[in-house]
Amino acid sequence: MESPVRGRTVLVTGGAGFVGSHLVDALVGDNDVRVLDDFSSGRRGHVDPGATVIEGDLREPEALRAATDGVELIFHEAAIVDVTESVDRPVETTDVNLTGGLAVLDAARRVDATVVLASSAAVYGRPEGLPIPETAPAEPRSPYGLQKRTLEEYARLYAELYDLSTVSLRYFNVYGPRQRGPYSGVVATFLEQARSGGPLTVEGDGEQSRDFVHVRDVVRANLLAAAAGEPGAAYNVGTGERTSIRELAAAVREAVDPEIGIVHREPRTGDVEHSLADVTRARERLGFEASYDLEAGLRTLLTDADRGG
Repeated sequence: MESPVRGRTVLVTGGAGFVGSHLVDALVGDNDVRVLDDFSSGRRGHVDPGATVIEGDLREPEALRAATDGVELIFHEAAIVDVTESVDRPVETTDVNLTGGLAVLDAARRVDATVVLASSAAVYGRPEGLPIPETAPAEPRSPYGLQKRTLEEYARLYAELYDLSTVSLRYFNVYGPRQRGPYSGVVATFLEQARSGGPLTVEGDGEQSRDFVHVRDVVRANLLAAAAGEPGAAYNVGTGERTSIRELAAAVREAVDPEIGIVHREPRTGDVEHSLADVTRARERLGFEASYDLEAGLRTLLTDADRGG
């Protein structure tokens, strides 16, 4: 797909991180791209050398001003993304995820920049039914989900009060190259366990299910949202297909080494049993549809050259 974002001055917050660095890859060459990152979790080696890097915290006024001066479009990816950490450290994670996000919105208001916000399916909590449309009740069950939901409301309010173009994207379970670290998600965890000789560790009976969406599809959703998103609106970003954790473990084992074992341990307290995106709104209004099924997505993890290691 030819990018609908061309010839613009663009900022990616958290541009050295997982989704952010892939966004930068898609933007450089056609745009003047800046990255604002404090490198608390992102890696310098993940940033395309064609981007201008500003090292700093988005809560620091001077760093944020330097990053946003003259910017036309902001992709806000910077966050502490771990649900468990938000439960353990609600005040600190709220400061980054909500206060920091609000600072980005206000900086965008100063320069009249379009903002595409990374939100999360965590805003829904435990859904009443599947698939989950954007109109489903938002009842977060973690500080992280509440932080994302509240930032969405600020984005909607900024669109109404200040005529600022803001769009929120509710990511479901994103996976892909460069996803690693303690908050990397079950796909990356299974691959790491498989490459180390196993076994793969499944929490509970493995029947819980998720909508796994490849990072390249998430990038495409961001670009489409920047070009065609309705100000103040939120869109699900997923595949519309769900896979059980048991099925995922079997697929990873088959892809890496069929001899690897699979073991089960106690389920996580409060874990959501099932999650599945209704992608109708994104398809009809943005023209977005996921192009990677899980099998094709896993192949990218096994074969892609991954800049930065």
